Amino acid sequence: MSAFFTRRGFMGATAGFIALHPFSARAAANQAHLRIMETTDLHVHVFPYDYYADKPRDTVGLARTASIIEAIRAEATNSLLIDNGDFLQGNPMGDYIAYERGMKEGDAHPIITAMNTLGFDASTLGNHEFNYGLDFLSKSLAGADFPIVSANVIKTLGSSPTQDETFIPPYVILDHTVTDGSGADHQIRVGLIGFVPPQIMIWDRRHLEGNVQARDIIETAQAYVPQMKEQGADLIIALSHSGIGPAQHSDGMENASVPLAALDGIDAVLTGHHHQVFPSSSYDGIAGVDTAAGTIHGKPAAMGGFWGSHLGLIDLMIEQSGNAWKIVNHTSEARPISERNEDRSITALVDSDEAVLDSVRAEHEATLAYVRRAVGKTDAPLHSYFALVADDPSVQIVSIAQSWYIAQMLAGTEYADLPLLSAAAPFKAGGRGGAEYYTDVPKGDVAIKNVSDLYLYPNTARAVLITGAQVKDWLERSAGIFNQIAPGEADQVLLNPDFPSYNFDVVDGVTYEIDLRQPSKFDEKGGLINPDANRIQNLQYNGAPIDPEAQFVVATNNYRAGGGGDFPGAGGDTIIFEGPDTNRDVIVRYIVEQGTISPRADANWTFAPMPNTSVLFDTGPSAAEYVETVEGVDIEPAGDGPDGFSRFRIAL
Repeated sequence: MSAFFTRRGFMGATAGFIALHPFSARAAANQAHLRIMETTDLHVHVFPYDYYADKPRDTVGLARTASIIEAIRAEATNSLLIDNGDFLQGNPMGDYIAYERGMKEGDAHPIITAMNTLGFDASTLGNHEFNYGLDFLSKSLAGADFPIVSANVIKTLGSSPTQDETFIPPYVILDHTVTDGSGADHQIRVGLIGFVPPQIMIWDRRHLEGNVQARDIIETAQAYVPQMKEQGADLIIALSHSGIGPAQHSDGMENASVPLAALDGIDAVLTGHHHQVFPSSSYDGIAGVDTAAGTIHGKPAAMGGFWGSHLGLIDLMIEQSGNAWKIVNHTSEARPISERNEDRSITALVDSDEAVLDSVRAEHEATLAYVRRAVGKTDAPLHSYFALVADDPSVQIVSIAQSWYIAQMLAGTEYADLPLLSAAAPFKAGGRGGAEYYTDVPKGDVAIKNVSDLYLYPNTARAVLITGAQVKDWLERSAGIFNQIAPGEADQVLLNPDFPSYNFDVVDGVTYEIDLRQPSKFDEKGGLINPDANRIQNLQYNGAPIDPEAQFVVATNNYRAGGGGDFPGAGGDTIIFEGPDTNRDVIVRYIVEQGTISPRADANWTFAPMPNTSVLFDTGPSAAEYVETVEGVDIEPAGDGPDGFSRFRIAL
């Protein structure tokens, strides 16, 4: 008994009297408390800093998460720290390393350096790890002091998953020492297996096609989990960089964490990809998911937000019976690094860990210099506060730059004289990113940070050849962001919150109206649900109704052209040009050539009139500064929205 109390007294003293978790406090001689800590979707956010806005941000940063990691470790007798993927891309520091500094053999990537500093035990790959190519990825992973696993990305396909040659090891079995309730040490073998959405083969086709393949997540797990058991894994934790979605498995599904949790042999699931928190009410009502218990099919699960906003926690009370360990109790939660106050301000709940900051300070300073470099000027503000409800200057400048580039690339080809359109979507438009997640570039100098703000992703330029009918259906797909609106009713909710803004393409070069009285032709995933719906009205090219049989070239990006978002006419088989340049670089070159740009929305799309009808939508508070400048829409303030947003009303 003396060892029992001495151990607890020592832990309390060294942790500043942090209370032990009940599992640690109550564990018997044959029991141990094992805490699994998860980060996910870090996207290179080490510093609590918004490089796009060029100012500190208290809601993000692994350095902040690091501070709660140490406290949370102290609450538990035994712990593991695991990352769930999407760590290598997602902010200007990632782009600076990939495009400016580069990765040579032996170089250290800053996110890996920060993770090494924190002592991560393992990680898996997310879909964004592939954005910069396989060579860059391999050089980045080489610096990790911890194993990184992914089971369903394949270099050479075998007759079954266990016969595949995987890009990196499919799983790892950690020999981990745990201390039981009496203070005695035991060995436990913890198996970790990783999965990534097979849609990487669409999203990063240019890097992956001919180099790797991707298997279905469930098929892969069914093959490897028994093998891991045969190799002595006492517990198996799935590192699922895949969201919490349908309970029913379908081949190649993107969000497969629910059917994955149902598999025999998997004891717990770390999930991500959705940029959400689990357990939370965000997943109420999903089959197989118990948000109150923090379980999926009865198994503990966690999703730790994004950009370091939360630490996902799974606490396991494990018990030894003979040579085997089993889970006898469990809890799940997600701990935040900040909170929003009643006055909408943000309070940081922890300070940054100085060791983590110091480990990448040089790269942080280099990133600041990189993003502050001016490339031109704008004589009008560029903002995205109204990009989902009206033609928008921040989207239009992207479209103009794409058209400018593709016209040059197709000069002298068989496509040079065809009508050229351009499709672009707002990336920073609130939603899950919060009330501050908007593009807002003031009049004056335009720096690289501003271009990154306009265009978040390292996509490359593409052109597709489609028909007029496909142009219409492309727009019908985009119009799915809007709820169906009843004529003559006031203050109806306009936007479907499940529809991501990056799938709301505006097509420049044509004019059209959106009739909100009609249902959407497609659901938020691109599935056809109302074949006879016609939200897109008065679709014209050069002032005349569009010919369904006519051919059009559409400037876009590799994600959309390769099938991302499931847009009609964009499934990978209509591509006529693949650019070597990123869309960001195209925008930079356009601004450099112009010297000064004059972004003006031309209201090429509007809502069809609906007398005596109004709708509400939420946007960032700073939108109030620009409401009078919006063309083609009657907008007025309508009070406060939830979570720091402001609400506006549109009279249709």
